[in-house]
Amino acid sequence: MNKKNIAKLVPLVLTICVLIVVSLSLKSNNKDYTLLEDKTIEVQQVDNATVSGKTVSVSSIGYKNAFSPELGKSFTGFKEELGFKESQNNYFRVNTLGYLGKYQFGRSTLELIGINDTKHFLNTPELQEKAFVANAERNKWVLRRDIKRFVGKSINGIEVTESGILAAAHLAGPGGVKKYLRSYGSNGFEDAYGTSIRNYMKRFQGYDTSRIIANKKAKVSINA
Repeated sequence: MNKKNIAKLVPLVLTICVLIVVSLSLKSNNKDYTLLEDKTIEVQQVDNATVSGKTVSVSSIGYKNAFSPELGKSFTGFKEELGFKESQNNYFRVNTLGYLGKYQFGRSTLELIGINDTKHFLNTPELQEKAFVANAERNKWVLRRDIKRFVGKSINGIEVTESGILAAAHLAGPGGVKKYLRSYGSNGFEDAYGTSIRNYMKRFQGYDTSRIIANKKAKVSINA
């Protein structure tokens, strides 16, 4: 084969090599996004709350790939779904009524769980996650008898679950949820944007909130 023919073959060989490299690269990036089992772990920051000197273990999800969005009915799924409903999971959002952060806390609720510096709260995602857990623990203590009494029953066509009750308490406060349950739905509540207790009871039913421990004196450690 003369030099002229060899020169003609070089571009073809290079093209084939490039195609092989691209093919191998695509295969290596084809990762498994399968959701693994829900499991309980000890975590130190976002999914944890220091309440009255004790550490509360919460649920976490294991993934083969961190980009998988599937959280199912786990506790993490509950938090993320509620955060999305409240603020599209925006830690730095302040709405038109002055409610703050990912979970849209009011200032009076924050004071109940030991947070007075709202600027620090708004700029500290870890603190917001701790506040969510502490507030849920306090609400569960206030509503402990109602949870025992009403879970499994149907009110306004919606099955009552613990997660639905806790989500509704985040919306309307535990007192509002008590009135709703004990009146079998006749004494309702809607926020300024038209969201009702019934809506939250339906949207957030059936999540695993067993890791929330009823605690009358739930407080947040400010050192987030």
